[in-house]
Amino acid sequence: MCLAQVGKSAPDFSMPIACFGEAPGKRRMTLNEFSGRWLILFFYPLDFTDVCPTELISMSDRIEEFSELGAEVLGVSVDSVHAHAAWMSTPRLQGGVGPLKYPLASDMTRSVSSNYGILSDEACVALRGLFIVDPEGVLQYAAVTNLNVGRSTDETLRVLQALQTGGLCPADWKPGSAMVGM
Repeated sequence: MCLAQVGKSAPDFSMPIACFGEAPGKRRMTLNEFSGRWLILFFYPLDFTDVCPTELISMSDRIEEFSELGAEVLGVSVDSVHAHAAWMSTPRLQGGVGPLKYPLASDMTRSVSSNYGILSDEACVALRGLFIVDPEGVLQYAAVTNLNVGRSTDETLRVLQALQTGGLCPADWKPGSAMVGM
């Protein structure tokens, strides 16, 4: 077991994925596949819930912004790839997420959630963990919230841009703002 630690190599993984329009579980994704690119790896508790679709849809609606920054997005839960595919096939107005512009991975074994230190023992699901891995595979950012609080896509983009500067970014830094010592 390798717990995720900022500044260290991100724990490796291999998980089956569901992509809209593809047979679920047809392929697996590994950390190595993201080599040379930034990875936004985020965990959410379960498909077909109340807060989770707001996060997944927000990330999907802003995927072009992540792409422009050289980043890819991968969502993960403990649900099966078949549940993911059903959720992506269900229209948003009917409780689904509709077609997403990034894959959802299945961590049914809960080993990846455990390795990233976000497995809730009580609920047996992943907490809302967000990890940013740099192109060399080093974990640069980690944030975890409890099951009831959704994340901000704006903040994820801001942190990614701050990390990409390589400089010292003060509190509330935004792209174009002065960095510390400059």
